Amino acid sequence: MTKLGLPVPPGFTIVTKTCIEFLKSGEKLTDELIEEMKVALNKVEKKAGKVFGDPEHPLLVSVRSGAKISMPGMMDTVLNVGLNPKTMEGLIKITNHERFVKDSYRRLITMFADVVCGLDISKFENKLEEVKTANKLSFDYELTPELLDGLIVDFLLIFKELYGSPFPEDPMTQLLMTIKAVFKSWNNKRAIAYRKFEGIPDDIGTAVNVQTMVFGNYDENSGTGVLFTRNPATGEKALYGEYLMQAQGEDVVAGIRTPVSISELKKQLPKIYSSLEKFALTLEKHYKDMQDIEFTIESGKLYILQTRAGKRTGTASAKIALDLLSEGLISKEEVIMRVTPRDLESSMFPSIVWANEKSHDYFNIEDFETKLHKHSIDELTKEAKISHAEIIGEGLPAGPGAAAGHIIFDSDLAEQLAKGQKEPNFDVKLWKTVDGKKVPKLILIKKETSPEDFHGMVASEGILTMTGGLTSHAALVGRQIGKRVIVGASNSKMDLLGHNLRTSDGRILSEGDVVTLEVFDHARVYLGSLPIYTPNELPETFLTILDYCDEIAQIKVRTNADKRLDAETAMKFKAVGIGLARTEHQFFDALDLVQEMILADTKSERIETLNKMLSLQQKDFEDLFEVLNGKPATIRLLDPPLHEFLPKELEIRQRAWLEMLNPRQTEENLRILRKVIYYQEANPMLGLRGCRLSLLFPEITEMQVRAVIQAALAVHDRGIVVHPEIMIPLVGFKEEFTKSREIVDRIAKLVFEEKGKQITYHVGTMIEIPRAALTADEIAAGELGADFFSFGTNDLHQMTLGFSRDDVGKFLPYYVDEHIIPSDPFQTIDVDGVGKLMDTCVQLGRKSASESEKYLKVGICGEQGGDPHSIEFCYKIGLDYVSCSPFRVPIARLAAAQATLKFPKPAKKYLKSN
Repeated sequence: MTKLGLPVPPGFTIVTKTCIEFLKSGEKLTDELIEEMKVALNKVEKKAGKVFGDPEHPLLVSVRSGAKISMPGMMDTVLNVGLNPKTMEGLIKITNHERFVKDSYRRLITMFADVVCGLDISKFENKLEEVKTANKLSFDYELTPELLDGLIVDFLLIFKELYGSPFPEDPMTQLLMTIKAVFKSWNNKRAIAYRKFEGIPDDIGTAVNVQTMVFGNYDENSGTGVLFTRNPATGEKALYGEYLMQAQGEDVVAGIRTPVSISELKKQLPKIYSSLEKFALTLEKHYKDMQDIEFTIESGKLYILQTRAGKRTGTASAKIALDLLSEGLISKEEVIMRVTPRDLESSMFPSIVWANEKSHDYFNIEDFETKLHKHSIDELTKEAKISHAEIIGEGLPAGPGAAAGHIIFDSDLAEQLAKGQKEPNFDVKLWKTVDGKKVPKLILIKKETSPEDFHGMVASEGILTMTGGLTSHAALVGRQIGKRVIVGASNSKMDLLGHNLRTSDGRILSEGDVVTLEVFDHARVYLGSLPIYTPNELPETFLTILDYCDEIAQIKVRTNADKRLDAETAMKFKAVGIGLARTEHQFFDALDLVQEMILADTKSERIETLNKMLSLQQKDFEDLFEVLNGKPATIRLLDPPLHEFLPKELEIRQRAWLEMLNPRQTEENLRILRKVIYYQEANPMLGLRGCRLSLLFPEITEMQVRAVIQAALAVHDRGIVVHPEIMIPLVGFKEEFTKSREIVDRIAKLVFEEKGKQITYHVGTMIEIPRAALTADEIAAGELGADFFSFGTNDLHQMTLGFSRDDVGKFLPYYVDEHIIPSDPFQTIDVDGVGKLMDTCVQLGRKSASESEKYLKVGICGEQGGDPHSIEFCYKIGLDYVSCSPFRVPIARLAAAQATLKFPKPAKKYLKSN
């Protein structure tokens, strides 16, 4: 800013590398550094015409943090460093302004006690209020020099009492202690939490900026403020901010007095306002981004203290980026890099209307959703009361957004209440309208969910489970149907006690009590109903940016979709196809038939039931092909263990016991129980499932393949192009794939002969067993080898790492916090382990396929397919596409383009021309 000709108080910077060295060396400043600092300070003294510590012409400084990546409010600042009784007297003689100098000294004592010494400053604050009250004063600037004299004496006594030694009068001691404190603030609790939230590395450190003090508390023509060059909430191109006259910087941010809108400065000090407009434009043009500027006015003269890229909402982020593009300041590529996945998330999903998200203070607006129909958020929040949200539990973030509702523990009851079939037995505070009926909003709470809870999940606004990980049933299904989902909450000491919920702090909540879920990078449960804003659709600005993304991205985005509604949602978000249709999810509406098929005692009985299921499966596939309208659909054959579709053993035992008086019913229940026990496995995820199931019971695969091919032919007859891709799950051996493909090809050929027509289809496999990745060349080899691979990264991580994805919640948070592993592998690909398997698989498979003049298409369909870090890795190893839940498609499109821009050199793909 100095080089740009702006009025910046002179100073010097101690670089970030010094911070890391300081923290590693036992928090010591080296003699060499201190000597360098004295040389730099001497240069500042010459520019300022004052000397640090000199009683006649004293220089005072501020000591501020300055990280490479902006972390506003997270680290510490100390003002007025260098004041003591001697320099105070010298400054009074120079300025002839006794009140301002003494006010600055009492401020230094308090800030030093707080920031440098870590003391509880409530005693200082109480003493200040006591003096103001006794003298009937409302504001600090009304304190007289005489009252300040008394306060300074009291403050020095309090300091000695709390710290155990007197306040340091030597200016150099003050400065060195303050520099150490700012370096140490890099590792304070709020800074660590902020870095974790923002994904900022822990090892980059903060700089320390030592800057000549200018005084906003000097006189009535002095003040201080914070200015954004554009509105950080909306992105509007207009100055936005606040200021206070006769104040120092901490008064604005600490809420000691109510700041005034920056627009008032135009009336009060028009020349200053005009200069701010000019400087704002200069800084935006230089940094090519919206700026957050701190300024001080000293006796009518404006100084710019610091600037940084301004924090903004997701909506504002998109608008500002596009406006800067139209102003010629940045390119399309820079527009894409300016928007973050979180910006996009916050614009897509319901979110809490926070007054201050980090302190959990929210705008307490009664009947918020109804009022939103008539008023804007800005209008509603302007006069709203601010309340503090109580966190009563935390878990793993499985389905993004925010939701409030009445807690419910039973899926059947949830469905009945949501359909208006049953009256709630609790006082309803939160309503929604469904098919013209007012029904309560619900939060379904379970220990864990299963396919039998699907209807209850659909009926609820959000789902909270005590166990499970980010790829558990609740996470996978809840994400796909667009619900807010928190799993693994028992790790925060939440628990179910019958039909009651015990919160982390030991309170007991019952059916009908209200909670709010908030799920983004974090997953929190709040007591009561917090105001939630739900966007109707993606803002036009984001739609424009996502179109730019599609022009650039070299890795494409498909969706995981099982039903027509899922597919329609994904097509609205411009997915290029379906990367995973889980056929078992289509059974959720026909669980009775699935159970009948599993419980069949003979093959003929099983085929009879499968024939009933055929039309249901075919109808679902026709729906998908119609919605895709020429885009490809990867349809995975039945994958999960059969026991997942059966009633729980304990439930059957209880039913059998209760119905002993009915011998026929008891006999039937015992038959079911025998089947349940038969299909139970010690480790079902490694048991009878996937291709193993289809090889033992080929009639299941035969029905599913017939349904796919018949659906494709039927839709093709309607003039719609179809591209069916049949995926065989859980292959570990080439022979498994070959035998499974023989069944697929045999049935497809049979249907073609029956219908007298045919279409092109492809057969591939899901890579989820490490052995499959290591023998990919065998599985892809020859004309009958796999036509495509799709990484099932949920199971691939589970089997490679030896982590049960449903049980990792017990230890995974500890592993991440202690840096045993860098991140949750069921959310972000384990690049160093599983990533190597994936890379090996791609190279082996593509090379082998190319030898048969084939191109092996490779994608990913695990939940990591919607994670930006994982998408970047997938692009780098040459995948063709990622596939994710419908509501994450826009985020994946953004991440795909950003990966392409960051790493423009494509991976080797072994094309036919090779």
